[in-house]
Amino acid sequence: QVQLVESGGGLVQAGGSLRLSCSASGRTFNNHAAAWFRQAPGKEREFVAAAGWNGASTRYADSVKGRFTISKDNAKNTVYLQMNSLKPEDTAVYYCNAAQIPLITSATKPQGYWGQGTQVTVSS
Repeated sequence: QVQLVESGGGLVQAGGSLRLSCSASGRTFNNHAAAWFRQAPGKEREFVAAAGWNGASTRYADSVKGRFTISKDNAKNTVYLQMNSLKPEDTAVYYCNAAQIPLITSATKPQGYWGQGTQVTVSS
């Protein structure tokens, strides 16, 4: 069992930055891939970014490429999402996901462990 706790969400103006953190506890995090998903009101949950078990491999949704950076620190059992140049359309609840597979992508069947989510609101 892996427990995930997100933090770092909040209210920010368009063009601003936020850094989300997802802290893992329980079973070892080192052999788990990690990802961030988000869900806006009235919309389905969507893939944002992912990192492989050692953080070397990454994937991004087209909508966030060049603006968001995912990183995984196994020594700290934490995965981060640095979000720059935020836009109002980035407003959503952001969820952390971890699974014992090489890499989570937008096509991966939902599996593994999920955090409770953290709200990100970007004002125009």
